[in-house]
Amino acid sequence: MVDVVLLTGAGQIGMAIARRIGHGKKIIVGDKNIQNAEAISKIMTEAGFDVEIKECDISSRESINDLINFAQEFGEISYFINAAGVSPSQAPIEAILKVDLYGTAVLLEEVGKVIKEGGVGVTISSQSGHRMKQLGAVIDEQLATTPTEELLDLEVLQPENIDDTLHAYQLAKRCNVKRVMYEACRWGEKGARINSISPGIIVTPLAIDEFNGPRGDFYKNMFANCPSGRPGTADEVANVAEVLMSDKGAFITGSDILADGGATASYFYGKLRPE
Repeated sequence: MVDVVLLTGAGQIGMAIARRIGHGKKIIVGDKNIQNAEAISKIMTEAGFDVEIKECDISSRESINDLINFAQEFGEISYFINAAGVSPSQAPIEAILKVDLYGTAVLLEEVGKVIKEGGVGVTISSQSGHRMKQLGAVIDEQLATTPTEELLDLEVLQPENIDDTLHAYQLAKRCNVKRVMYEACRWGEKGARINSISPGIIVTPLAIDEFNGPRGDFYKNMFANCPSGRPGTADEVANVAEVLMSDKGAFITGSDILADGGATASYFYGKLRPE
């Protein structure tokens, strides 16, 4: 039996990370859009990786468990990469909360039950969770510790309390970071580690949707006026994940790494600061 890499979300960031850590391992790619999974599988297979695909809707616990069971047919899940999600321009408020917030929480919980002793995972969050106003200790703890099936019942997550899809996305990503902290304590009982990465604007098909969406000018201004002066690449996110998922990151768990070219810093203290 080989070590298994479980990847949810067949996009550029997930593939870049899987290529860094997936050599000599069985890579299972799950995505709601099976065509996306097929495309990633073709690229990786032709580059020498061992890839299997399965349709998976991360807004469904049943679908997540079907994917996990499929992955376990090949060996123990040693590495977990969650890069699944929808953007503010791609989905309504309810879908963003169901996929990006609830779905990520279920993945962290269910993979944590089966992760190999000493295994490691990373989930992709977003700078957006850092840019919103502080929610306070009580709400942060609710996002971290509320039983997963009760998360969407929280008052802060009721649609009438959410301004728009960007606000929903920010709440989801804030929850991701808090949930990683909480689950790291569970994963640690197996000597396993789980962290999150909060990328800034990374050039991917999802980002291009945003550039061409109603907030396109906002995002273009953000990367033009952040310290790096440019958007990032999937490989730059993979650089961070490679450290977190290797022995070099052995003392890092329950953490979030902000990799946004300084956009968040500029939002609070630089050119991007709101008037």
